[in-house]
Amino acid sequence: MDSPQSGPAHSPDAARDPRIVSNGRDQERTPVPAGASGGVLGARSLMAQTFHGGDPDTVVASAICDLTPTRCQARTRLYRDGRLELEGFPVAEISNHLADEAVTIWLDLRDPDHNDLAVLSEEFGLHPLAVEDAEQEHQRPKLDRYRTHLFLNVYGARLNTGTGELATSELAAFVLRRALITVRKDDGLDIGAVVDRWDANPDLTKFGVGYLLYGLLDYIVDGHFEAVQSLDDSVELLEDQLFSDVPQDLQVQRRSFELRKSLVLLRRIVIPMREVVNALMRRDLHVVADELMPYYQDIYDHVLRAAEWTESLRDLVNSILETNLTIQGNRLNVITKKVTSWAAIIAVPTFITGFYGMNVPYPGFSRQTGLTVAVAIMVIAGFALYVIFKRKDWL
Repeated sequence: MDSPQSGPAHSPDAARDPRIVSNGRDQERTPVPAGASGGVLGARSLMAQTFHGGDPDTVVASAICDLTPTRCQARTRLYRDGRLELEGFPVAEISNHLADEAVTIWLDLRDPDHNDLAVLSEEFGLHPLAVEDAEQEHQRPKLDRYRTHLFLNVYGARLNTGTGELATSELAAFVLRRALITVRKDDGLDIGAVVDRWDANPDLTKFGVGYLLYGLLDYIVDGHFEAVQSLDDSVELLEDQLFSDVPQDLQVQRRSFELRKSLVLLRRIVIPMREVVNALMRRDLHVVADELMPYYQDIYDHVLRAAEWTESLRDLVNSILETNLTIQGNRLNVITKKVTSWAAIIAVPTFITGFYGMNVPYPGFSRQTGLTVAVAIMVIAGFALYVIFKRKDWL
């Protein structure tokens, strides 16, 4: 890839070269709910804000490239000997910088299309299968090993506590020896928060790509942990509703299914992370330096805790559903028992009035004493049945 001259997007070089387009802060986007994406690749609607409320157009503004051969928005950073040296330099200059062994590069692409990824494949020698996986959506979390690089696919997650819906954001990454290329397929994942983590520990940037990858995974796994914590809080509220004095069967059932659906989705993106992090810590990959190993062990511990927590919450939600059905059945039994008891009490005076209503002479027929005896029998029998049923807790 030829290196164009640095300059604003409206420079003569940009006008002559159709590959060079402006990718500043004027990119249009259509606001959609967090976690949603639609349309074909390259025509997806971008989100109005990230999971943490940031503006996806201006996040890490200093790293946004004015000149890039890609049509999507790109961000670049250059570290030399562990110190941040350049930001927002043209994408076409990356190959020149990588000639220096002391340099580590970060390149971020926001919602690239097929042509954008083809440019990357040609520039960095990426494997076609890895590029295809980066282009397609809904890949499972995984780490694939190729001759010159690794391909990583992970998901950020955030729970909407109001609806119980889990929003996810897919991210692909190419891990080269001295470069990390992140490909964001939507705007949910806040790349600005990842950069803030990198800047929070400048003494670790000397470990190059291994540290950049650590900051990215640490942010993602922490997001998983926050989602599990939010789900746990929602399950506790659901338990309170379950045993509320006022029956809330329909709300409990609907909320249970919403949370179970979110837990199933979260489980799909959390469980495979154990294999991903564990594979990255393999020494034959030469990605994680010995000094970074404790940090990756900490990520692995968080992944295990999130996975175990997710499994326990799924079992708990299933138990809540079963308990809710059991409570409904018990409540129905109580109601049936009470209705039957009252029906038995009412049946006694019905029987007596029917007996005394026969058109034949009987003791007290056509006399006031007969009416008195009938009423007395009805009252005494009804009261006796009421006392008996009350003692048996049938009423």
